[in-house]
Amino acid sequence: MSLPLEGIRVLDLTRLLPGGFCSQMLVDFGAEVIKVEDTGPGDYIRYAPPLYESDADPAEATASGLYLSLNRGKRSIRLDLKSEAGREAFYRLLPTADVVLEGFRPGVAAKLGVDYETLSRKNEGLVYCSISGYGQDGPSRDRAGHDINYLGSTGMLAMTGQAGGPPVQPAGQIGDLGGGAMNAAFGILAALIEKGRSGKGQMVDISMTDGAFAWLAMAAGAYFAGGEVPRRGEVMLGGGIVCYLTYEAADGWVSCGALEPKFWCAFCEGTGHEDLIEIQFERPGGEAWEKVAAVFRERTRDEWKSFNDQYDCCIEPILELDEAVESDLLRERGMIVEWEQPGIGPVRQIGSPIKMSRTPAAEPGPAPAIGADTREVLASAGLSAEEIEGLFESGVAAGPGSGGEMEFRA
Repeated sequence: MSLPLEGIRVLDLTRLLPGGFCSQMLVDFGAEVIKVEDTGPGDYIRYAPPLYESDADPAEATASGLYLSLNRGKRSIRLDLKSEAGREAFYRLLPTADVVLEGFRPGVAAKLGVDYETLSRKNEGLVYCSISGYGQDGPSRDRAGHDINYLGSTGMLAMTGQAGGPPVQPAGQIGDLGGGAMNAAFGILAALIEKGRSGKGQMVDISMTDGAFAWLAMAAGAYFAGGEVPRRGEVMLGGGIVCYLTYEAADGWVSCGALEPKFWCAFCEGTGHEDLIEIQFERPGGEAWEKVAAVFRERTRDEWKSFNDQYDCCIEPILELDEAVESDLLRERGMIVEWEQPGIGPVRQIGSPIKMSRTPAAEPGPAPAIGADTREVLASAGLSAEEIEGLFESGVAAGPGSGGEMEFRA
């Protein structure tokens, strides 16, 4: 069975989370992704704590759990793009590439000679995707940032948390993944479809801040319509109403999503508290909230799950991560996958959330050791054995093994 993206070749210059997640989505549906890593330590995420210290040997770095979770089924080559010979070797890969994905700060790719303007002259049909914090233009293009900064820049953090309390960081990386990786994957696929009509590639400019801001469609829509700035504890679906809130149960926490009146009525009637029906949209913190909170403390999480089975009112236990991983819900939906990683053994990771009836996501394969595919990929690009050996001898290319110390300050 062929997969939807079979025949698509991606040269992935990214490191860490957003680019790795994006290209992992493409691999899961058949794309060939070649990680182009440097001749030093390579992708920083290979050394993610707590499994590895910053001076870990790159030859052993595939044991990083975060690295494995983002790189199953990919290939890895090592080239020094700061050298002319390394760039020329990279250029030899372009005729067979459909996509180049990069996550440098704006301007860095141009300094390396791997920017869109340079590469598109060598491959007119190239789809080139850049993921950056604030985009390729605008007043913040040159600023460094991380997920927390992008969420802070959009207004999202200001609205997240309890009234009077500090902004609360979400445990999931909304800017990196929702704003960056997923929009990049969508942009790449849209550009590939358009290329099928025009024969021409294009630049896809993904700002993680832009993407995170787009997630505020409801909050921003309400602001545009009414002009009132939403504050923490006031956003309707962000902790602002008693019917859509987290509550402490007898042995943990539960989520209540009884937003529609039919669900709230079912909750109130099922608990024998019809008097609470009229306070559905009251704000937390007052007498109404205290009454509802007292009701939730009367039952355990499992008892609330059984209650919801009977009354269908959108109440579910809040699970710890280990409980979620072992839940029937995620397992039966195929969200936990397992494969054999050489030198490690069985590895579990999150599966693809995209379910397709005829061409489901590929069975996961092992993540590559750093530089494991350098010789084979260069040979497939037409480089002779002598040329490849010369690149290795000069240090411009490398295979598995040590190549330098981990350095986060570069």
